[in-house]
Amino acid sequence: MRTLSIAAVLLAFSVVVMGAYVRLSDAGLGCPDWPMCYGQPLPTAIADGNALAKAWKEMGHRYLAGTLGVLIIALALIAWRQRRTRLLAASIVLLVAFQATLGKWTVTMLLKPAIVTAHLAGGMATLALLIWLALAQRAHASAPEMRALRPVAAAALAVLALQILLGGWVSANYAALACPDLPLCRGAMDYASAFHVVRELGQTADGQLLSFDALRAIHWTHRLFALVALAAVLFASVRAFPLSRPLAVTLAALVALQFALGVANVALGLPLSLAAAHNAGAALLLAALVVLNFFVFRGLRPSF
Repeated sequence: MRTLSIAAVLLAFSVVVMGAYVRLSDAGLGCPDWPMCYGQPLPTAIADGNALAKAWKEMGHRYLAGTLGVLIIALALIAWRQRRTRLLAASIVLLVAFQATLGKWTVTMLLKPAIVTAHLAGGMATLALLIWLALAQRAHASAPEMRALRPVAAAALAVLALQILLGGWVSANYAALACPDLPLCRGAMDYASAFHVVRELGQTADGQLLSFDALRAIHWTHRLFALVALAAVLFASVRAFPLSRPLAVTLAALVALQFALGVANVALGLPLSLAAAHNAGAALLLAALVVLNFFVFRGLRPSF
């Protein structure tokens, strides 16, 4: 159970990063149908080289996610047999089933921003729950003093979760380059259209073209809230330092790196490698905060 849960965490992280790479490389509709690709399990009958490359990226992500789904079902069966963490394992299975549905809708609904953002959130949530499951598979020393960090740790995790959603909304609306200026963002902002959830990609709620002012508002909101997330995680790191120095230092280093990657993406015009690294950084920072919350809420001391 312990070995499989660690493998599932690593695979879930890979799925999240590869999903971001697929989206950022504009291959989200590399396969126009689901679950097949042009009616085939492997996209081999596509003449256009660029279309073929995008199809392979999309199907690679699907097969990787499918492998993760099988592994999670195996974990749930073992948990049921061992009568340990049954509810958590079952919850992850249900989440993955819903996540697969969101993956289908992402294609069939032609990258509707709300569906794409929810799909990202589902992937991050799956990763977080798998980390919690993996941590629960081994014994840890009791440390009641860790419980004093509950409000700070929970707040930092909530703030980061919201920032990830805002980042997903930026990516889903292709607004990552809407503000090329640093540190400010010059131009008008249309917040009403920017955050209307039920709409098609590139359109307002009434079917008009989404203005650049709306894209600018999406980007600027994510950038401003990054400062809130930076402060929240750094504060949690400072509070955790006397109780777990390695975890506190990891948190501080990851949030600093993530902030720097965000700035670099704007300054350098969103190169694919840096954009994918920014998504990976968000997943790693989420993982670190989940670890902190696990030990804080269970009153345990990290063994590292």
